[in-house]
Amino acid sequence: QVQLVESGGGLVQGGGSLRLSCAAPGGAFSSFAMGWFRQAPGKEREFVAAISWSGGSTYYADSVKGRFTISRENAKMTVYLQMNSLKPEDTAVYYCAARYSTLLPVVREEYDYWGQGTQVTVSS
Repeated sequence: QVQLVESGGGLVQGGGSLRLSCAAPGGAFSSFAMGWFRQAPGKEREFVAAISWSGGSTYYADSVKGRFTISRENAKMTVYLQMNSLKPEDTAVYYCAARYSTLLPVVREEYDYWGQGTQVTVSS
């Protein structure tokens, strides 16, 4: 079992920045591909970004490309999501997800483990 714990959410004005963290204590973190998803009220959970086990490959949703950056520190068993130029439409609960894979999964159903989520609210 892999436990994922997100942190770093909060309230920010439009144009501001936040950095989310997802810690995965224990387990073979360096063997997991990691992803971030988000879910706004009344909407489906959607893909935001993913990073391969080595950090060598990343992939982003078009809606966040150029504004968000996913990264990881395997020694700290942590993955990050740096969010810049935030917009009100980025408001959502953000979830960290993990899959034991050498590939780069970008579909929700491909992930095996999920965190509890952290709220991000962007005011206009």
